[in-house]
Amino acid sequence: MKLHGIRNQSTVGFLTLMESLRYCKVGAFLKSPKFPVWILGSETHLTVFFAKEMSLVAPESPWEQARRVFQTYDPEDNGFVPDTMLEDVMKALDLVSDPEYVNIMKNKLDPEGLGIILLGTFLQEFFPEQESTIPDSFTVYHYNGLKQSNHSEKVMYVEGTAVVMGFEDPMVRTDDTPIKRCLQTKWPYIELMWNTDRSPSLN
Repeated sequence: MKLHGIRNQSTVGFLTLMESLRYCKVGAFLKSPKFPVWILGSETHLTVFFAKEMSLVAPESPWEQARRVFQTYDPEDNGFVPDTMLEDVMKALDLVSDPEYVNIMKNKLDPEGLGIILLGTFLQEFFPEQESTIPDSFTVYHYNGLKQSNHSEKVMYVEGTAVVMGFEDPMVRTDDTPIKRCLQTKWPYIELMWNTDRSPSLN
């Protein structure tokens, strides 16, 4: 059975740990709501993640649109598409897609003839001067209403700092927690530093 997402941008967003486990895929309108507030779903519970940085929900830049469109042809999030899909991706982005030009770009983007087009290579070729509109770092908050899921069983907001790096940046792993894996379904290269001794719980 194929499920369809919502047809318009939502007021509040939704992200789920289940997507990181590949049980489902949340659509763009829920991942990019009108306000920087997201309900986070785990296997058993819902919590709230939010920020004050409105640029997190600003209209897509051409770079971000290209990344999103490319990923619709890469449903498994492999970071590449077969070279046979390059023409479709280029057409979807209103790029020149004459067969002769597409073949030239196939050879340029896949010089080793592996039959795949990498997301990073594609973006660097067609959108070299454009990047994400979101800041490099921003303050974030998480709220879990269950007493037993909070430090000392005191329900409170947990504040932290998020850093979002580009795909070409070296990764500095801060942790590998459920909340980070959940947020990576929207920001694949996010790193989180919380103001508490432990990361907040999704459960």
